Amino acid sequence: MPTSGRHYTHKNKHPAQGISGSALCGLALVAAQAGMVGTVNAQAIPDTTSQAQASRRNYDIPAGSLAPALRSFASAANLPLSFVPDQTEGKRTAGVRGQFTQQEALVALLAGSGLLAVRLDSGGYVLRNQPTPADNTPTSSDARTLPTVRVTADAEQETAIGPVQGYVARRSLTATKTDTPILEVPQSISIIGREEMEARGAQDIMEVIRYSPGLVTGTYGPDNRGWEDINLRGFPTYYSNYQNGLAQTPFGVTYYMTDPYMFERVEVLRGPSSMVFGQGDAGGIINRVTKLPTGERIREIELQYGSFQRKQLAFDIGDRFGGNTDLSYRLVGLNLDSNDQDQYPDGRKLNRTRSVFAPSLRWQPDATTSFTLYGEFFKNSSSEDPYYINANGRLTNLKMGDYSYSGLKQEQNSLGYRLENRLDDNWTFRQNFRYSHITLDRRVVWADSAGEDQRTIYRLARTWNDPLTQAVMDTSVQGKFRTESTEHTVLAGVDWNRSKGTALRYRGAAPDLDLYFPVYGMQIPTPDEPLANYTETTRQIGIYAQDQIKIDKRWVVTLGGRQDHVRQTTEDRLNQAITRQKDSVFSGRAGLTYLFENGWAPYLSYAESFLPNAGLDARNDPFKPSRGKQVEMGLKYQPAGSKLLLTGALFDLRKTNVVSYDPVTGEGRQIGKQRSRGLELEAKGELMPGLNATASLTWMDVKILQSSDIDEVGKRPTAIPKQTASVWLDYVMGNGLGFGGGVRYVGSRPNDEHNTSFEPSVTLADASVHYERGPWRFALSVSNLFDRKYLSICYHGECYRGNLRTATLTARYRFQ
Repeated sequence: MPTSGRHYTHKNKHPAQGISGSALCGLALVAAQAGMVGTVNAQAIPDTTSQAQASRRNYDIPAGSLAPALRSFASAANLPLSFVPDQTEGKRTAGVRGQFTQQEALVALLAGSGLLAVRLDSGGYVLRNQPTPADNTPTSSDARTLPTVRVTADAEQETAIGPVQGYVARRSLTATKTDTPILEVPQSISIIGREEMEARGAQDIMEVIRYSPGLVTGTYGPDNRGWEDINLRGFPTYYSNYQNGLAQTPFGVTYYMTDPYMFERVEVLRGPSSMVFGQGDAGGIINRVTKLPTGERIREIELQYGSFQRKQLAFDIGDRFGGNTDLSYRLVGLNLDSNDQDQYPDGRKLNRTRSVFAPSLRWQPDATTSFTLYGEFFKNSSSEDPYYINANGRLTNLKMGDYSYSGLKQEQNSLGYRLENRLDDNWTFRQNFRYSHITLDRRVVWADSAGEDQRTIYRLARTWNDPLTQAVMDTSVQGKFRTESTEHTVLAGVDWNRSKGTALRYRGAAPDLDLYFPVYGMQIPTPDEPLANYTETTRQIGIYAQDQIKIDKRWVVTLGGRQDHVRQTTEDRLNQAITRQKDSVFSGRAGLTYLFENGWAPYLSYAESFLPNAGLDARNDPFKPSRGKQVEMGLKYQPAGSKLLLTGALFDLRKTNVVSYDPVTGEGRQIGKQRSRGLELEAKGELMPGLNATASLTWMDVKILQSSDIDEVGKRPTAIPKQTASVWLDYVMGNGLGFGGGVRYVGSRPNDEHNTSFEPSVTLADASVHYERGPWRFALSVSNLFDRKYLSICYHGECYRGNLRTATLTARYRFQ
């Protein structure tokens, strides 16, 4: 926000929008000093002379800092409203929700603030401090000399990395690396904002995105380790995870961990996306946008208690430093202690603890420059035994591991910055950097084989000590220029990614397990037989260019190309060998969109991806990167000024150079081909005042077209259903009480590569009830409401149970 005394003008649809903000403020001050502003109605709001003021309409302004709430109200009411920043500093509002006149809404917003709204003859309002008993009622001369900040319609503009207003986002940075309207993106994208996450009570990223089309989550059931099992358009996303637009590349079983409380929004971009982001699998990417300083006052504490002894305390605190508008900060953190839904036969529970702290600092000396420094400190400790034993063809309640030994500990720390400098009216420089370091200590006990006596399970123990460091930087220049009836938004940049992972792994014997008299808590010796001892270093540099061309304000042509160079070096100390591999890959994207005046936007696009493959084939030749190529056509509908977004997409996606292995010889051959094609439909928005909805439908035909294992050809990949569907409704009444409910359908899923067996389809229900009043919000969220028992998959003799009913009670308090 500007400092006291500065004039801050939001451009909008006001009749004077053709005049610059500074000119408006200057004219207003000159007119005021000359006595031209007009008289001030000294009544505090209760003026009902205007029919527009007397009419009621629905408002949905959440509780929070007063200044942004007033901006939201002015935007919704299309009403000029003026105030000095110092008047609202540090003040909060309980918000308004329901049917109100303009006057009633203003009274509710200003309740307890010590401010009142005074109506001007021009039809707008100006804020005044409520007079003390010794004060006189404000006079017209007071209004003439007041320095003003004009807040009018459309003032609360959404940004591509900021909060989503309601359920529907209008802009994205993920799809193009530029702040682009959703309608102009020639690709299917879903954006889940903070409000939708809270309405559904999402506890991890899989729960955040599971109502979106094209996605399969929780492939291996609940996993208290914090790992994310997600398939997008039939392909895994382990190498397609991003945070703030920067890659989070895994190493072996060392995955980046995340928590949904840390995020402002989560964006799912479907289809090949290497032109924008470099290496990634063919299905698309998932980009998480963290909470960062906004310059507004944020004070939030949240407490959760739920099923399986879940206890979580979280906080979100942000503000400017005193009266200095150049510096603002945000502190986000949480502490979690929870058990898993599973337990050992002797009653011992599987526990998980997690601590996260994410501080950030923003320096914004002027409107052209912004520098944000941010960090994340993540500590996770959990049991490591999601596996049950299958005996004699049936699933038992026996855990495969042992709580005396099995466990996973991970520490994940990162530091980064985001720099943006507007060089002039047309050119902007950006740089985004992050350095991360992860330590992993994993210990497991697995079943090795079954004894001939049909009751003894022979087991083995394994350890992983696999640290990972990664540095990622993306530097770009964006420019805008016009040629007659054509507008160009050009982007050119280079990104760099260096990751280094070290694997130190051992195996050893573990005590046998008796199926009839299982004993847990046994002493298990530390394994000492080396399995792996190597260091893998990967360097990637990509140079990209993109042009978004708008012709006659209707046609949008998106063209982009990128050249990546990848070098990977593996130093194998166990086998005394060094392997080097180089790849150079070009990825392109082309899209065409037509923007109808009524909000419809059909599009057609072509996109490519690549994913490096480590290792050598039977002739000791390095594997080439796998390639993804997709043709997609779709239709989007988002009327101007509405809170609705409808999307539909038809796609044909091919992945080639897939490494497949001969089941007899074990020989790796790069002849694999997979095809995914289908239809995705999604609807999100406000159906009526207070009623938000999201719905999706996916029909997807995924097949193996070519493989070293001929029995795979023509089959569907493991755990991928043909159909998924979901619908979620959430209704908030005028008194702050709200109800939500949803249904998720997942079709039948193959248990193995040869499709010899399938898990049947399953339909699950979710529900929530919440109440918000003043600074308080209470919510009860229930997943799998009817406690449907099912198996997510039975893969090669290992069966994984689906999520049981889970209830979570959340209390949130926002304070001054």
